[in-house]
Amino acid sequence: MARPRMFDEAAVLDAAAREFRVHGFAETSTERLCEAAGVRRSSLYNTFRSKDDLFVRALEHYVSTIARLQAAILEDEALPGAERLLSLVDLVISEEREAAERGHAAGCMVVQSLMSPNLRARDERVARLLDRDLRARTSLLEGAIRAGHLDGTVSPALGPGDGAMLVNTVISGLRVTAQTGADAGTLRRIAVAGLRSLLG
Repeated sequence: MARPRMFDEAAVLDAAAREFRVHGFAETSTERLCEAAGVRRSSLYNTFRSKDDLFVRALEHYVSTIARLQAAILEDEALPGAERLLSLVDLVISEEREAAERGHAAGCMVVQSLMSPNLRARDERVARLLDRDLRARTSLLEGAIRAGHLDGTVSPALGPGDGAMLVNTVISGLRVTAQTGADAGTLRRIAVAGLRSLLG
């Protein structure tokens, strides 16, 4: 009979994602992961066969968690389209503000992974997760932009596809800029400036 696990797997994935999203795959040691998750190395590898396996599982967990939060905002029909987009930006800035209070940036596992193209090349699971996440997020953004076109809060100058790419680019830029220590007010001003052509 298999021995019962001595830790909460979801909590370990949360802790691993917090480390990977700030430090990336290469700079996150097994020791750092064990310390963050509060588990022993042997316990970690009894469940996750390798650091690569843990990374993939943490990325999958992170992407699904973030997708639920984003969908709740971007599909909220009670909000005008532009407000949905700005609420998404504010969610990111709120995460960065809370992380800054703990002495670091919040980071993003997706952005970190995209900035390390060797991860995609080395493990097709990572490539599939990133591609699926981009498609899902783009679809949500396009829906919010279409809603904004209909309610007049989003400029028709950019189509939904280009608009979604712009929002993705601005948010990725915020994640990177937060790593330099920029405060929440600065991040908000950058975001609004970046989205000005979309929000009119």
